[in-house]
Amino acid sequence: MHNGKQISGWFKGVIAIAIILGIFFRFFHLDRKVYWFDEVYSTTRMAGYTIEEVRQEIFQNQILTAPALQKYQQPKPNSNLLDTIDVLIQEDAKHPPLYYSLGSLWMRQFGSSITLTRCLPALISVLALPLMFLLGIELFSSHIIASLATGLIALSPFDILFAQTVRQYSLLTVLILASSWLLLRALRLNRWQAWGWYTVVCAMGLYTHLFFSLTLLAQGVFTVSQQLFTRAPSKPFLHKLRSLFPYVLAIAGTFILYIPWTVALLTGGERTYASSNWLSSSLHFVTLIKFWILSFSSLFFDLDLGFNHPITYLLRLPFIVLIVWAFYLLWKKASHIASRFVLASSLIPFLALALPDLILGGQRSAITRYLVCSFPGIQLAVAYLLGTYLPNRRVWRGIWATILTASLASCVVSAYSSSWWSKGVSVANDKTANLLNSLETPLVISDLGDSYLNQGNLISLSYRLAEDVQLLLINEDAIAEGLSKVRTSNITDVVFYSPSSALQQQATAKWGELTFMEPPEANILYLKQD
Repeated sequence: MHNGKQISGWFKGVIAIAIILGIFFRFFHLDRKVYWFDEVYSTTRMAGYTIEEVRQEIFQNQILTAPALQKYQQPKPNSNLLDTIDVLIQEDAKHPPLYYSLGSLWMRQFGSSITLTRCLPALISVLALPLMFLLGIELFSSHIIASLATGLIALSPFDILFAQTVRQYSLLTVLILASSWLLLRALRLNRWQAWGWYTVVCAMGLYTHLFFSLTLLAQGVFTVSQQLFTRAPSKPFLHKLRSLFPYVLAIAGTFILYIPWTVALLTGGERTYASSNWLSSSLHFVTLIKFWILSFSSLFFDLDLGFNHPITYLLRLPFIVLIVWAFYLLWKKASHIASRFVLASSLIPFLALALPDLILGGQRSAITRYLVCSFPGIQLAVAYLLGTYLPNRRVWRGIWATILTASLASCVVSAYSSSWWSKGVSVANDKTANLLNSLETPLVISDLGDSYLNQGNLISLSYRLAEDVQLLLINEDAIAEGLSKVRTSNITDVVFYSPSSALQQQATAKWGELTFMEPPEANILYLKQD
């Protein structure tokens, strides 16, 4: 066990401060950032509505006010938890029901405001802190390394960002950590009770996100290699093979528990995966590398000066070097169990996404949140690096202070921002809402749009639009009828929000050319010119 009396006092104080600040930032300004597209769809399903049902109700050539759209973010009358699960089965079974079920129960009990709905993932994310500590102890038998890992995840800009997002990623992180700790504990104790807990948590992981299967793959590779090729090398191979029996039984139990949702996935057919077709679009190799740098460094530093700005990468490269160095030191000096487990849990989930992108084309590994299965291993590796050098070398205290400062600065800037890169297709919605609210009496005309993103983005915008902003939502099968309802009396501005090409064409034929409004960042508004 690593000791170091000369740093114990300030070290404990710094870790305590990091943990307190990390918990604080998880709950600070919960309602400040844009309630983005994916969160809107999550809440819609938690409320018991299908996306298609909402679509049929709002795009009816009717003029609505912004608050009217939020009806579908509140529990559907006479609905219950079973309706939420049924919605997922009908519409999008690739999203398993555990987090949505918790969210449904939460919003029915406490309410459906932005602050309250985001409070649930924030609370769940706090559980990651003690679990990271337990995993660090199990792997390294070092309170210093375990404390460092806990401090890193507590102040991680990525973990805090997604702790404030109404999606299942904070729960996924908790279950990755819990299953990892329980697996190592079960291998050490080899008791049926320990394997039973591992089975239950793994099933919960699969019921949270399909990508938990990447964690299971990494844990499987580690367990097989550990039991067959590392542990007790003098024992007969058949005896080693028998030692895998409890693990095999646990995994079998996991998949038996998952059979009900497997049936839902299979019966969903193409509908289940249709919304993910965009992930198969290829990116240039250099672009992929840029995304990887941004993703992995976001665990420690997340200030964005622009995707193509060279300073963005110059600031983040030291953290990439730190990660690579941590893996190298782990491989060279850590125990076989610790090194193989951390390397497997970090690299295998990443490679499972990156290799298909490189060989077959795609951008799965470019989506930062899809790499969440790799992130706890990276944080553990960096904690091992710091814990190895920190007690005896003053320069490493400076490096540790730099990491904490970078994380803290990122959290502060993010906390006071109204939008962030994680908001995806809704990243400009704050500027769009400000622009619309600056107009005296606007009429906003929109339809589903060519990419069918407008439904989620309009509801996202509704949280930031003034209550008197009027919205004319056009039915794509009756565009002319919808446009005929436009009355310019008492309307100072007729604007179009991300119209489909068909809507834009008919509007142009009726009123003349439409031009982009400023600021260019909004880039989705057209103004009718008189």
